[in-house]
Amino acid sequence: MQELNLLVVDDDDLVIQSVGLALPEQWKMTAFQGLEGFKASVNSAEQSFQAALVDMHLTGNLAQAEGVDLIRQLHQQNSRLEIIAMSGNLDRELMEKCLRAGASRFLAKPLSVDELRLTLDKIEALYLLQGATQRGRIGQANWVGRSAAAQEIQRQIAALRGEPGPILIEGESGTGKEVVSRLIHSQRPSGSPLISVNVAGIPEGLFESELFGHVRGAFTGADQNKMGLAEAAHGGDLFLDEIEALPLHLQVKLLRFLESGEVRRVGSKDSITVQVRIIAASNRPLDKMVRDGEFREDLLWRLGARSIKLPPLRERKEDIGELCSHFLSQDKARHKQLGEDALGVMLNYSWPGNVRELKRVCEQLLVTSPLPFIRKEDVEKLLVHQSFQAPTDSGFQSGLHFGPIDLQLGLSELSQKFEAFVISQTLSQLKDIDSVARTLRISRSNLYKKLRDHNINSSGDDQ
Repeated sequence: MQELNLLVVDDDDLVIQSVGLALPEQWKMTAFQGLEGFKASVNSAEQSFQAALVDMHLTGNLAQAEGVDLIRQLHQQNSRLEIIAMSGNLDRELMEKCLRAGASRFLAKPLSVDELRLTLDKIEALYLLQGATQRGRIGQANWVGRSAAAQEIQRQIAALRGEPGPILIEGESGTGKEVVSRLIHSQRPSGSPLISVNVAGIPEGLFESELFGHVRGAFTGADQNKMGLAEAAHGGDLFLDEIEALPLHLQVKLLRFLESGEVRRVGSKDSITVQVRIIAASNRPLDKMVRDGEFREDLLWRLGARSIKLPPLRERKEDIGELCSHFLSQDKARHKQLGEDALGVMLNYSWPGNVRELKRVCEQLLVTSPLPFIRKEDVEKLLVHQSFQAPTDSGFQSGLHFGPIDLQLGLSELSQKFEAFVISQTLSQLKDIDSVARTLRISRSNLYKKLRDHNINSSGDDQ
Protein backbone atom coordinates (compact mmCIF):
# COMPACT_ATOMS: atom_id res chain seq x y z
CA MET A 1 0.00 0.00 0.00
CA GLN A 2 1.45 3.34 -1.09
CA GLU A 3 1.89 5.98 1.59
CA LEU A 4 0.18 9.34 0.98
CA ASN A 5 0.94 12.61 2.71
CA LEU A 6 -1.60 15.10 4.06
CA LEU A 7 -0.76 18.66 5.09
CA VAL A 8 -3.04 20.10 7.80
CA VAL A 9 -2.99 23.78 8.81
CA ASP A 10 -5.41 24.78 11.59
CA ASP A 11 -5.22 27.01 14.65
CA ASP A 12 -7.14 24.48 16.79
CA ASP A 13 -5.04 21.61 18.11
CA LEU A 14 -8.18 19.56 18.85
CA VAL A 15 -9.11 19.66 15.15
CA ILE A 16 -5.62 18.52 14.22
CA GLN A 17 -5.82 15.62 16.68
CA SER A 18 -9.26 14.58 15.44
CA VAL A 19 -8.06 14.58 11.82
CA GLY A 20 -5.11 12.43 12.81
CA LEU A 21 -7.39 9.88 14.48
CA ALA A 22 -9.72 9.76 11.45
CA LEU A 23 -7.04 9.23 8.80
CA PRO A 24 -7.04 5.98 6.80
CA GLU A 25 -3.90 3.93 7.46
CA GLN A 26 -2.23 4.79 4.14
CA TRP A 27 -2.25 8.52 4.95
CA LYS A 28 0.47 10.25 6.95
CA MET A 29 -0.27 13.67 8.45
CA THR A 30 2.04 16.65 8.83
CA ALA A 31 0.29 19.38 10.84
CA PHE A 32 0.98 23.01 11.65
CA GLN A 33 -0.95 24.96 14.26
CA GLY A 34 -1.78 28.33 12.74
CA LEU A 35 0.21 30.51 10.39
CA GLU A 36 3.05 30.97 12.86
CA GLY A 37 3.62 27.26 13.03
CA PHE A 38 3.52 26.94 9.26
CA LYS A 39 5.69 29.85 8.12
CA ALA A 40 8.74 28.93 6.01
CA SER A 41 7.91 25.23 5.84
CA VAL A 42 5.50 25.75 2.98
CA ASN A 43 8.20 26.52 0.40
CA SER A 44 9.95 23.19 0.83
CA ALA A 45 7.24 20.88 2.08
CA GLU A 46 4.31 21.21 -0.30
CA GLN A 47 5.90 19.22 -3.12
CA SER A 48 5.72 15.99 -1.13
CA PHE A 49 2.03 16.28 -0.23
CA GLN A 50 -0.85 14.77 -2.14
CA ALA A 51 -3.51 16.77 -0.25
CA ALA A 52 -3.79 19.76 2.06
CA LEU A 53 -6.49 20.52 4.64
CA VAL A 54 -6.57 24.28 5.33
CA ASP A 55 -8.70 26.13 7.87
CA MET A 56 -10.01 29.54 6.86
CA HIS A 57 -9.46 31.38 10.15
CA LEU A 58 -5.90 30.77 11.28
CA THR A 59 -5.48 33.54 13.87
CA GLY A 60 -8.75 33.13 15.74
CA ASN A 61 -10.15 36.27 14.15
CA LEU A 62 -13.39 35.23 12.47
CA ALA A 63 -13.47 38.51 10.54
CA GLN A 64 -10.34 37.46 8.64
CA ALA A 65 -9.98 34.49 6.29
CA GLU A 66 -6.21 34.04 6.11
CA GLY A 67 -6.70 30.54 4.78
CA VAL A 68 -7.79 31.87 1.38
CA ASP A 69 -4.36 33.48 0.84
CA LEU A 70 -2.64 30.30 2.01
CA ILE A 71 -4.69 28.23 -0.44
CA ARG A 72 -3.72 30.60 -3.25
CA GLN A 73 -0.04 30.32 -2.29
CA LEU A 74 -0.14 26.52 -2.14
CA HIS A 75 -1.96 26.29 -5.47
CA GLN A 76 0.56 28.58 -7.19
CA GLN A 77 3.46 26.50 -5.94
CA ASN A 78 1.88 23.15 -6.84
CA SER A 79 -1.21 23.22 -9.10
CA ARG A 80 -1.67 19.43 -8.75
CA LEU A 81 -2.00 19.56 -4.96
CA GLU A 82 -5.54 18.70 -3.87
CA ILE A 83 -6.51 21.43 -1.41
CA ILE A 84 -9.49 21.03 0.92
CA ALA A 85 -10.79 24.20 2.59
CA MET A 86 -12.60 23.89 5.92
CA SER A 87 -14.51 26.27 8.15
CA GLY A 88 -17.47 26.53 10.47
CA ASN A 89 -18.44 29.69 8.59
CA LEU A 90 -20.59 28.47 5.71
CA ASP A 91 -20.87 31.84 4.02
CA ARG A 92 -21.31 31.23 0.30
CA GLU A 93 -19.02 34.10 -0.71
CA LEU A 94 -16.24 32.66 1.44
CA MET A 95 -16.65 29.20 -0.08
CA GLU A 96 -16.57 30.65 -3.60
CA LYS A 97 -13.34 32.51 -2.74
CA CYS A 98 -11.76 29.24 -1.64
CA LEU A 99 -12.60 27.58 -4.97
CA ARG A 100 -11.29 30.55 -6.97
CA ALA A 101 -8.07 30.51 -4.95
CA GLY A 102 -7.40 26.87 -5.87
CA ALA A 103 -9.30 24.64 -3.45
CA SER A 104 -11.09 21.68 -5.02
CA ARG A 105 -13.41 20.98 -2.08
CA PHE A 106 -14.90 22.64 1.00
CA LEU A 107 -15.74 20.74 4.20
CA ALA A 108 -17.91 22.14 6.97
CA LYS A 109 -16.78 22.13 10.59
CA PRO A 110 -17.17 20.21 12.78
CA LEU A 111 -15.66 17.69 10.39
CA SER A 112 -17.54 14.49 9.66
CA VAL A 113 -15.20 11.49 9.91
CA ASP A 114 -17.06 9.67 7.13
CA GLU A 115 -16.98 12.69 4.83
CA LEU A 116 -13.28 13.28 5.47
CA ARG A 117 -12.42 9.66 4.74
CA LEU A 118 -14.58 9.65 1.60
CA THR A 119 -12.86 12.84 0.39
CA LEU A 120 -9.39 11.39 0.97
CA ASP A 121 -10.46 8.18 -0.76
CA LYS A 122 -11.37 10.14 -3.92
CA ILE A 123 -8.05 12.04 -3.77
CA GLU A 124 -6.16 8.77 -3.44
CA ALA A 125 -7.96 7.46 -6.52
CA LEU A 126 -6.98 10.59 -8.49
CA TYR A 127 -3.35 10.31 -7.35
CA LEU A 128 -3.18 6.66 -8.43
CA LEU A 129 -4.73 7.50 -11.83
CA GLN A 130 -2.19 10.27 -12.41
CA GLY A 131 0.65 8.01 -11.34
CA ALA A 132 -0.49 5.23 -13.67
CA THR A 133 -0.54 7.67 -16.58
CA GLN A 134 3.00 8.82 -15.86
CA ARG A 135 4.29 5.25 -15.59
CA GLY A 136 2.42 4.20 -18.72
CA ARG A 137 2.73 0.43 -18.33
CA ILE A 138 2.03 -1.66 -21.41
CA GLY A 139 -1.38 -3.30 -21.26
CA GLN A 140 -2.53 -1.04 -18.44
CA ALA A 141 -5.46 1.29 -19.04
CA ASN A 142 -4.26 4.89 -18.83
CA TRP A 143 -5.93 8.22 -19.42
CA VAL A 144 -3.08 10.05 -21.14
CA GLY A 145 -2.86 13.84 -21.27
CA ARG A 146 -2.22 16.91 -19.15
CA SER A 147 -4.67 19.33 -20.72
CA ALA A 148 -7.40 20.85 -18.57
CA ALA A 149 -9.91 18.53 -20.26
CA ALA A 150 -7.78 15.44 -19.58
CA GLN A 151 -7.29 16.37 -15.93
CA GLU A 152 -11.01 16.97 -15.52
CA ILE A 153 -11.75 13.48 -16.84
CA GLN A 154 -9.27 12.02 -14.33
CA ARG A 155 -11.05 13.90 -11.55
CA GLN A 156 -14.42 12.57 -12.66
CA ILE A 157 -13.10 9.01 -12.80
CA ALA A 158 -11.60 9.34 -9.33
CA ALA A 159 -14.87 10.78 -8.00
CA LEU A 160 -16.63 7.54 -9.04
CA ARG A 161 -14.46 5.36 -6.82
CA GLY A 162 -16.68 3.40 -4.48
CA GLU A 163 -19.92 4.54 -6.15
CA PRO A 164 -22.25 1.53 -6.42
CA GLY A 165 -24.85 2.84 -8.87
CA PRO A 166 -24.93 2.79 -12.68
CA ILE A 167 -22.47 4.96 -14.61
CA LEU A 168 -22.94 6.47 -18.07
CA ILE A 169 -20.03 7.37 -20.36
CA GLU A 170 -20.89 9.49 -23.39
CA GLY A 171 -18.63 10.58 -26.22
CA GLU A 172 -17.93 10.24 -29.91
CA SER A 173 -16.56 7.00 -31.30
CA GLY A 174 -12.87 6.61 -30.47
CA THR A 175 -12.74 9.03 -27.54
CA GLY A 176 -11.76 6.33 -25.03
CA LYS A 177 -14.99 5.13 -23.43
CA GLU A 178 -13.73 1.58 -22.97
CA VAL A 179 -10.49 2.87 -21.41
CA VAL A 180 -12.52 4.94 -18.96
CA SER A 181 -14.69 1.94 -18.09
CA ARG A 182 -11.57 -0.10 -17.28
CA LEU A 183 -10.16 2.73 -15.17
CA ILE A 184 -13.42 3.03 -13.24
CA HIS A 185 -13.39 -0.73 -12.69
CA SER A 186 -9.73 -0.72 -11.63
CA GLN A 187 -10.75 1.28 -8.55
CA ARG A 188 -12.65 -1.73 -7.26
CA PRO A 189 -10.94 -4.36 -5.06
CA SER A 190 -8.72 -6.65 -7.12
CA GLY A 191 -10.38 -9.84 -8.27
CA SER A 192 -13.82 -8.38 -8.98
CA PRO A 193 -14.95 -9.26 -12.51
CA LEU A 194 -15.33 -6.88 -15.44
CA ILE A 195 -17.53 -8.23 -18.23
CA SER A 196 -17.59 -6.16 -21.43
CA VAL A 197 -20.09 -6.52 -24.24
CA ASN A 198 -20.93 -4.50 -27.34
CA VAL A 199 -24.70 -4.18 -27.41
CA ALA A 200 -24.71 -3.43 -31.14
CA GLY A 201 -22.99 -6.75 -31.77
CA ILE A 202 -25.71 -8.87 -30.13
CA PRO A 203 -28.63 -9.90 -32.36
CA GLU A 204 -31.86 -8.42 -31.05
CA GLY A 205 -33.45 -11.82 -30.48
CA LEU A 206 -30.55 -13.04 -28.36
CA PHE A 207 -30.00 -10.02 -26.11
CA GLU A 208 -32.18 -11.20 -23.24
CA SER A 209 -30.56 -14.64 -23.29
CA GLU A 210 -27.07 -13.12 -23.40
CA LEU A 211 -27.75 -10.71 -20.54
CA PHE A 212 -29.77 -12.99 -18.24
CA GLY A 213 -28.95 -16.51 -19.49
CA HIS A 214 -31.36 -19.31 -20.31
CA VAL A 215 -32.30 -22.79 -19.19
CA ARG A 216 -32.20 -25.92 -21.29
CA GLY A 217 -35.15 -26.19 -23.64
CA ALA A 218 -36.11 -22.50 -23.35
CA PHE A 219 -36.00 -22.15 -27.14
CA THR A 220 -34.75 -24.01 -30.19
CA GLY A 221 -31.02 -24.55 -29.85
CA ALA A 222 -30.95 -24.10 -26.06
CA ASP A 223 -29.54 -27.57 -25.41
CA GLN A 224 -27.99 -26.67 -22.05
CA ASN A 225 -28.25 -24.13 -19.26
CA LYS A 226 -26.35 -20.90 -19.85
CA MET A 227 -25.24 -18.26 -17.37
CA GLY A 228 -25.97 -14.70 -18.48
CA LEU A 229 -23.52 -11.79 -18.51
CA ALA A 230 -25.20 -10.10 -15.55
CA GLU A 231 -24.81 -13.20 -13.42
CA ALA A 232 -21.19 -13.67 -14.56
CA ALA A 233 -20.40 -10.10 -13.48
CA HIS A 234 -21.74 -10.63 -9.92
CA GLY A 235 -19.62 -8.64 -7.47
CA GLY A 236 -18.13 -6.52 -10.24
CA ASP A 237 -18.98 -4.43 -13.30
CA LEU A 238 -20.88 -5.11 -16.52
CA PHE A 239 -19.81 -2.74 -19.32
CA LEU A 240 -22.50 -2.25 -21.98
CA ASP A 241 -20.91 -0.47 -24.93
CA GLU A 242 -23.07 1.26 -27.57
CA ILE A 243 -26.10 1.19 -25.29
CA GLU A 244 -27.85 3.47 -27.81
CA ALA A 245 -28.27 0.44 -30.10
CA LEU A 246 -30.58 -1.32 -27.60
CA PRO A 247 -34.16 -1.46 -28.97
CA LEU A 248 -36.90 0.19 -26.93
CA HIS A 249 -38.63 -3.05 -25.94
CA LEU A 250 -35.35 -4.41 -24.54
CA GLN A 251 -34.62 -1.16 -22.72
CA VAL A 252 -37.58 -2.04 -20.47
CA LYS A 253 -35.91 -5.29 -19.41
CA LEU A 254 -32.61 -3.53 -18.67
CA LEU A 255 -34.45 -0.90 -16.62
CA ARG A 256 -36.22 -3.58 -14.60
CA PHE A 257 -32.88 -5.25 -13.85
CA LEU A 258 -31.32 -1.93 -12.78
CA GLU A 259 -34.18 -1.30 -10.38
CA SER A 260 -34.41 -4.78 -8.85
CA GLY A 261 -31.05 -6.46 -9.39
CA GLU A 262 -32.98 -9.64 -10.18
CA VAL A 263 -31.95 -12.06 -12.90
CA ARG A 264 -34.37 -14.58 -14.35
CA ARG A 265 -32.96 -16.87 -16.99
CA VAL A 266 -35.06 -17.20 -20.11
CA GLY A 267 -37.38 -20.17 -19.64
CA SER A 268 -37.00 -20.25 -15.84
CA LYS A 269 -39.60 -19.41 -13.19
CA ASP A 270 -37.03 -18.61 -10.51
CA SER A 271 -35.10 -15.39 -10.01
CA ILE A 272 -31.80 -14.68 -8.29
CA THR A 273 -30.43 -11.36 -7.07
CA VAL A 274 -26.98 -10.27 -8.20
CA GLN A 275 -24.83 -7.31 -7.21
CA VAL A 276 -23.59 -5.77 -10.42
CA ARG A 277 -22.71 -2.21 -11.32
CA ILE A 278 -23.71 -1.31 -14.87
CA ILE A 279 -21.30 0.92 -16.80
CA ALA A 280 -22.98 1.99 -20.05
CA ALA A 281 -21.40 3.86 -22.96
CA SER A 282 -23.02 5.71 -25.84
CA ASN A 283 -21.68 7.28 -29.03
CA ARG A 284 -24.81 9.39 -29.36
CA PRO A 285 -26.27 11.96 -26.91
CA LEU A 286 -28.97 9.98 -25.13
CA ASP A 287 -30.93 13.08 -24.15
CA LYS A 288 -31.41 13.86 -27.84
CA MET A 289 -32.43 10.24 -28.46
CA VAL A 290 -35.03 10.64 -25.69
CA ARG A 291 -36.44 13.72 -27.43
CA ASP A 292 -36.54 11.79 -30.71
CA GLY A 293 -38.38 8.89 -29.06
CA GLU A 294 -35.46 6.47 -29.57
CA PHE A 295 -34.48 6.01 -25.92
CA ARG A 296 -36.51 5.67 -22.74
CA GLU A 297 -36.38 8.71 -20.50
CA ASP A 298 -36.69 6.65 -17.30
CA LEU A 299 -33.73 4.48 -18.35
CA LEU A 300 -31.63 7.59 -19.02
CA TRP A 301 -32.50 8.91 -15.56
CA ARG A 302 -31.39 5.61 -14.08
CA LEU A 303 -28.14 5.43 -16.04
CA GLY A 304 -27.21 9.11 -16.08
CA ALA A 305 -27.14 9.96 -12.37
CA ARG A 306 -23.38 9.39 -12.50
CA SER A 307 -22.05 10.34 -15.90
CA ILE A 308 -18.88 11.32 -17.74
CA LYS A 309 -18.81 13.09 -21.10
CA LEU A 310 -15.57 12.57 -23.00
CA PRO A 311 -14.34 15.41 -25.21
CA PRO A 312 -13.35 14.68 -28.83
CA LEU A 313 -9.65 14.86 -29.62
CA ARG A 314 -10.13 18.08 -31.59
CA GLU A 315 -11.07 19.75 -28.28
CA ARG A 316 -7.92 18.57 -26.46
CA LYS A 317 -5.27 18.91 -29.14
CA GLU A 318 -2.67 19.91 -26.57
CA ASP A 319 -2.64 16.23 -25.56
CA ILE A 320 -1.72 14.96 -29.04
CA GLY A 321 2.03 15.11 -28.46
CA GLU A 322 1.83 13.15 -25.22
CA LEU A 323 -0.58 10.65 -26.74
CA CYS A 324 1.77 10.09 -29.69
CA SER A 325 4.71 9.52 -27.33
CA HIS A 326 2.60 7.05 -25.37
CA PHE A 327 1.53 5.06 -28.44
CA LEU A 328 4.98 5.10 -30.03
CA SER A 329 6.57 3.85 -26.80
CA GLN A 330 4.38 0.74 -26.79
CA ASP A 331 6.54 -0.81 -29.51
CA LYS A 332 9.75 -1.77 -27.72
CA ALA A 333 11.34 -3.20 -30.87
CA ARG A 334 11.27 0.14 -32.70
CA HIS A 335 12.54 3.37 -31.19
CA LYS A 336 11.04 6.27 -33.10
CA GLN A 337 10.25 9.80 -32.04
CA LEU A 338 7.91 12.36 -33.51
CA GLY A 339 9.58 15.41 -35.07
CA GLU A 340 8.28 18.90 -34.33
CA ASP A 341 7.25 19.42 -37.95
CA ALA A 342 5.39 16.10 -37.91
CA LEU A 343 3.60 17.08 -34.72
CA GLY A 344 2.56 20.33 -36.40
CA VAL A 345 0.81 18.36 -39.14
CA MET A 346 -1.01 16.28 -36.56
CA LEU A 347 -2.14 19.39 -34.68
CA ASN A 348 -3.70 20.77 -37.85
CA TYR A 349 -5.65 17.58 -38.58
CA SER A 350 -9.29 17.27 -37.40
CA TRP A 351 -9.06 13.62 -36.18
CA PRO A 352 -12.63 12.49 -36.95
CA GLY A 353 -11.76 9.07 -35.49
CA ASN A 354 -10.44 10.69 -32.28
CA VAL A 355 -7.86 8.90 -30.11
CA ARG A 356 -8.52 5.54 -31.77
CA GLU A 357 -7.56 7.03 -35.14
CA LEU A 358 -4.46 8.68 -33.64
CA LYS A 359 -3.38 5.34 -32.18
CA ARG A 360 -3.77 3.62 -35.55
CA VAL A 361 -1.78 6.38 -37.28
CA CYS A 362 1.05 6.04 -34.75
CA GLU A 363 1.14 2.29 -35.26
CA GLN A 364 1.32 2.76 -39.01
CA LEU A 365 4.05 5.39 -38.70
CA LEU A 366 6.17 2.94 -36.71
CA VAL A 367 6.09 0.63 -39.72
CA THR A 368 6.23 3.07 -42.64
CA SER A 369 8.61 5.85 -41.55
CA PRO A 370 12.16 5.02 -42.75
CA LEU A 371 14.14 7.08 -40.22
CA PRO A 372 14.52 6.89 -36.42
CA PHE A 373 12.42 10.04 -36.23
CA ILE A 374 9.05 10.64 -37.88
CA ARG A 375 9.04 13.45 -40.43
CA LYS A 376 6.39 15.85 -41.65
CA GLU A 377 6.16 14.09 -45.02
CA ASP A 378 5.65 10.71 -43.32
CA VAL A 379 2.59 12.01 -41.51
CA GLU A 380 1.23 13.96 -44.48
CA LYS A 381 1.44 10.95 -46.76
CA LEU A 382 -0.41 8.78 -44.28
CA LEU A 383 -3.14 11.29 -43.39
CA VAL A 384 -3.84 12.23 -47.00
CA HIS A 385 -4.03 8.54 -47.92
CA GLN A 386 -6.54 7.65 -45.21
CA SER A 387 -8.57 10.85 -45.01
CA PHE A 388 -11.81 11.17 -46.91
CA GLN A 389 -11.35 13.63 -49.76
CA ALA A 390 -14.18 13.99 -52.28
CA PRO A 391 -12.78 14.54 -55.83
CA THR A 392 -12.85 18.20 -56.77
CA ASP A 393 -14.67 17.51 -60.05
CA SER A 394 -17.50 15.68 -58.30
CA GLY A 395 -18.95 18.78 -56.75
CA PHE A 396 -19.69 16.71 -53.63
CA GLN A 397 -18.64 19.28 -51.06
CA SER A 398 -20.78 21.99 -52.63
CA GLY A 399 -23.74 19.65 -53.11
CA LEU A 400 -23.91 20.30 -56.87
CA HIS A 401 -24.65 16.66 -57.65
CA PHE A 402 -27.32 16.26 -55.00
CA GLY A 403 -29.87 16.92 -57.68
CA PRO A 404 -32.75 19.41 -57.95
CA ILE A 405 -34.27 20.53 -54.68
CA ASP A 406 -38.04 19.99 -54.64
CA LEU A 407 -39.34 22.29 -51.91
CA GLN A 408 -42.70 20.54 -52.05
CA LEU A 409 -41.08 17.64 -50.16
CA GLY A 410 -40.52 19.75 -47.06
CA LEU A 411 -37.39 20.19 -44.99
CA SER A 412 -37.65 16.89 -43.11
CA GLU A 413 -37.82 14.70 -46.24
CA LEU A 414 -35.16 16.76 -48.01
CA SER A 415 -32.86 16.32 -45.01
CA GLN A 416 -33.37 12.56 -45.14
CA LYS A 417 -32.60 12.48 -48.85
CA PHE A 418 -29.45 14.53 -48.39
CA GLU A 419 -28.35 12.26 -45.50
CA ALA A 420 -28.76 9.23 -47.76
CA PHE A 421 -26.80 11.02 -50.49
CA VAL A 422 -23.90 11.83 -48.15
CA ILE A 423 -23.76 8.28 -46.79
CA SER A 424 -23.85 6.78 -50.30
CA GLN A 425 -21.11 9.08 -51.57
CA THR A 426 -18.90 8.39 -48.56
CA LEU A 427 -19.45 4.64 -48.79
CA SER A 428 -18.65 4.61 -52.51
CA GLN A 429 -15.26 6.19 -51.87
CA LEU A 430 -14.16 4.63 -48.59
CA LYS A 431 -15.79 1.16 -48.87
CA ASP A 432 -14.75 0.31 -45.28
CA ILE A 433 -17.71 0.64 -42.89
CA ASP A 434 -15.44 1.62 -39.96
CA SER A 435 -13.84 4.40 -42.02
CA VAL A 436 -17.24 5.66 -43.13
CA ALA A 437 -18.49 5.74 -39.53
CA ARG A 438 -15.39 7.61 -38.36
CA THR A 439 -15.60 10.12 -41.21
CA LEU A 440 -19.28 10.82 -40.59
CA ARG A 441 -18.66 10.86 -36.80
CA ILE A 442 -21.37 8.35 -35.99
CA SER A 443 -21.20 4.93 -34.39
CA ARG A 444 -20.93 1.78 -36.49
CA SER A 445 -24.31 0.58 -35.19
CA ASN A 446 -25.95 3.91 -36.04
CA LEU A 447 -24.45 3.76 -39.53
CA TYR A 448 -25.90 0.29 -40.10
CA LYS A 449 -29.30 1.56 -38.94
CA LYS A 450 -29.14 4.43 -41.40
CA LEU A 451 -28.12 2.06 -44.20
CA ARG A 452 -31.22 -0.01 -43.49
CA ASP A 453 -33.46 3.05 -43.17
CA HIS A 454 -32.26 4.46 -46.50
CA ASN A 455 -32.07 1.03 -48.18
CA ILE A 456 -28.41 1.56 -49.07
CA ASN A 457 -26.48 -1.53 -50.14
CA SER A 458 -23.28 -1.95 -48.10
CA SER A 459 -22.18 -5.21 -49.75
CA GLY A 460 -18.46 -5.58 -50.19
CA ASP A 461 -17.57 -3.42 -47.19
CA ASP A 462 -14.99 -4.45 -44.67
CA GLN A 463 -16.83 -5.71 -41.62
